[in-house]
Amino acid sequence: MRAWLGLLVLAGCGDSQPAAPRWHVADDYLRAPDGRAVILRGANLGSQKFAPYLDDKTPADYARARDEWGFNSLRFVMTWAAVEPMPDVYDDTYLDGVVERMRWAHDAGLHVVLDMHQDIYGEGFGFDGAPRWTCDESRYAAFVPVEPWFLNAVDPNVTACVDEFYTRADLREHFVAAWHHVAERLVGEPAVIGFDVLNEPNWGTYPIFQFETDRLKPLYIDVVTAVREVAPDWVAFIEPSASRNGGIPTKLDSLPFGDIVYSPHSYDQDAEAGGGFDESHRQKILDTLGELRAEARTLGAGLWIGEYGGMAASPGIVPYMTAQYDAAGAVGAGTMYWSYDKGDGGYSILAGDGSEKPELVGVLVRPYPELVAGTPVSYAFDAATRTFTFDYEPDRSSAPTEIVVPARVYPGGYQVECGGCVTEQATGVVRITTAASSTVTIRPL
Repeated sequence: MRAWLGLLVLAGCGDSQPAAPRWHVADDYLRAPDGRAVILRGANLGSQKFAPYLDDKTPADYARARDEWGFNSLRFVMTWAAVEPMPDVYDDTYLDGVVERMRWAHDAGLHVVLDMHQDIYGEGFGFDGAPRWTCDESRYAAFVPVEPWFLNAVDPNVTACVDEFYTRADLREHFVAAWHHVAERLVGEPAVIGFDVLNEPNWGTYPIFQFETDRLKPLYIDVVTAVREVAPDWVAFIEPSASRNGGIPTKLDSLPFGDIVYSPHSYDQDAEAGGGFDESHRQKILDTLGELRAEARTLGAGLWIGEYGGMAASPGIVPYMTAQYDAAGAVGAGTMYWSYDKGDGGYSILAGDGSEKPELVGVLVRPYPELVAGTPVSYAFDAATRTFTFDYEPDRSSAPTEIVVPARVYPGGYQVECGGCVTEQATGVVRITTAASSTVTIRPL
């Protein structure tokens, strides 16, 4: 680990040759190698957090996300237990399957962010994340689960395991090494643009307002340094403590590495508890996304909502998902729906038989700017009139701005207004070239 940490010092000591084009973060946004801002919109592969860890999707399922729904990205759920089922033993057969799926994603035109997932510490508690061998069996034996599921995070047996993870150097080193091994296996896969170090980090029993700076930040430094030893071009997707889901602002304010995307989640707590969505909570979602954009700027990071979602059958699902889209659009954020699976406790886009849940798909499949030659300001969609608006500040790039325009939103075609710009319509996308600050409006014919 000391060798990896030393790379932080050496990172600025190379030759003076211009850096090759790569994925990076600049001016508040994730950017493609050509410099265009990128808004990632897609879904999580949530069922992969449980054994056998790779779901039953096919290349056609990956293509479906792009071709039918207009998504441009996936948050690819992995777990430490899947990678390192026994100490120092990596499951390379599993990783072979991951490599195969990265190629499906690339062929489908999807970008991938790898996510090392955990919920309620790990598998010993009947959830997902850390391998069973990382905590004492007595903790698992004494655990009694409760509902709703997220309340299990404060069970004393769970918090004891979390505390050990942060205080035992050997466990930390195993986790860092597991990420290093993942990077070694996947560094050559062009679909992979970055990695989400740890899903919804739990603070255990550590003081909640000190956890991020005292325990989480050092872990992030160790993992990012190790990963970038072999995958220097991967963007680091960094989550705040899980306490951010409860409205507590992050204490992360600086990190000693660049190319960061701040990756909080956005859930309404009452809806999460099973009560459906109260439309009076809409403004809170909008306000929270504004706060998250400000926190991202403090970190010099882009903003990407790594998870949002709701139960399709719950009251208020359409206004709930509309509020999430509107809030992200107001601050130009990317979003990843939880999840692209079958069933999944009601959150999935698909029913158990693989058919779409129309109440979800109808509100998730919407236009959005995916590549912006300049800096996005905001985007919005009026479902009643099917009118999409996008404000941005163009740069001098010769590359076009590209807006995803799903065919199912405009089955009869659409028109584009943008004040003198040049437009080119292609399947599922419109390309726009302009030299002036621009508002783009898309309406049905």
